[in-house]
Amino acid sequence: MAERKEKTFRFVIVGGGIAGVTCVEQLSSQIPSADVALITASPHIKAVTNYKQVSKTLEEFDVEERPSSVLEEKFPNLTVIHSAVKSLHTQSHALETTDGRVFGYEKLCICGGGRPKLLTQDNPYVLGIRDTDSAQEFQKRLSKAKRIVVVGNGGIALELVYEVEGCEVIWAVKDKAIGNTFFDAGAAQFLIPSLEADKPERASPCKRTRYTTKEPAPGGSHTFTADRNARRQGSSSTEAGSALGPDWHEGINLQGSEQGTRRVSLEYQCEVEKIFTSEELLNFPQQTLRPENGSWPVYIKLTNGKTYGCDLVVSATGVVPNTEPFLHGNNFALADDGGLQVDDHMMTSEPDVYAAGDVCTACWEHSPMWQQMRLWTQARQMGWYAGRCMAAHVLSEPIELDFCFELFSHITKFFNYKVVLLGKFNGQGLGSNHELLVRCTKGLEYVKVILSGGRMVGAVLIGETDLEETFENLILNQMDLTPYGEELLNPNIDIEDYFD
Repeated sequence: MAERKEKTFRFVIVGGGIAGVTCVEQLSSQIPSADVALITASPHIKAVTNYKQVSKTLEEFDVEERPSSVLEEKFPNLTVIHSAVKSLHTQSHALETTDGRVFGYEKLCICGGGRPKLLTQDNPYVLGIRDTDSAQEFQKRLSKAKRIVVVGNGGIALELVYEVEGCEVIWAVKDKAIGNTFFDAGAAQFLIPSLEADKPERASPCKRTRYTTKEPAPGGSHTFTADRNARRQGSSSTEAGSALGPDWHEGINLQGSEQGTRRVSLEYQCEVEKIFTSEELLNFPQQTLRPENGSWPVYIKLTNGKTYGCDLVVSATGVVPNTEPFLHGNNFALADDGGLQVDDHMMTSEPDVYAAGDVCTACWEHSPMWQQMRLWTQARQMGWYAGRCMAAHVLSEPIELDFCFELFSHITKFFNYKVVLLGKFNGQGLGSNHELLVRCTKGLEYVKVILSGGRMVGAVLIGETDLEETFENLILNQMDLTPYGEELLNPNIDIEDYFD
């Protein structure tokens, strides 16, 4: 292996998503003279734009797709290698790409992201949405659809159900309430009316440039499943793209074939039992089908006994760490969720190999107010911190765990409301030893605070509450709030004045 190395780089980063690109930017600015290589299967990279530090830990940014040449122009020391990784040899510090080239590294950072947990492989009527290609394919298929079934309860499912129009949506969630990953049943009840109301007019169209992947040449293969994995498809032209940006549905017209607005039916506490075609349906005369089902290309049976026919099933059931090409022949320690275990310097168990973003699992002792969630913000933070650590190790400088890992914080948008999550926002790991304070103004705001031993440990803010900085400070300084009691959320008290 060693004798075949085409070139050895000081730093190699695998993956053109947010974690990988942020890591490259960080390394290139810390050590401008170092040879850096970015190995990515997609011609486009994900760049963080309009970055804004909102408070100590809260940050807002957009994610844009850009040609990788943009990075190379910015950092003369960077080489972008367009290929997927076939195998990694940690002993000889070498990587082999699917096009047969071998590259050496001194330090490697794996930012392979996650791949969708598809309900079923190779079913043409089941689509996972993970990257730009699959979102475009979904748009194309949706334009002919009268009814789709969306399975899942994470961020993509929430956005999709809200954005789709002109098509009936059956939404199957395994929990008692929507958005279970992000908030409790109270917040879900606050948001549900938005599914029935008319959507507010879009302010202005999203003006950022979009880059799309070209259609393949005639005869070239191009399969649209979200996990476009060359090994399974038997073709190296279908590599997985990196994940979508937080506002991926902007500028994509998610319109079904019917006129009129949204119709969303929710099926709670159920999962998919079986997916079958109309031919297979004839062999199940005992199926309890709703009479208006008529003839659909695909049918989905839920564990609550209901069967629906539809044009398309969207699998939005989360991601699994994409460790596939890196494990064979190496001894990586894996976490229970399948991620590469990393310590508080983002190092894996293999020497000189780091990891960041969805592919890794944070296995250091977490701050009591932080937890890992595979989100945009954390991919950026981990990539940035991994780059800092790699540079510090090469320069023999000490480095401490970054402050962003002190407090979990995330800003997003659901159903057109601003949503801020802080700390143990869902009471994660607190058992029954906590109390909730809630303030809710229908159609305007939903504020939930989680207290443990009289101290604030988490909060959910939906709407323009302007409380995020105050609450962030209260969680970080662990002030005893017992004297304030219920007054803490009294809308007539200007809480910021109290705690400035």
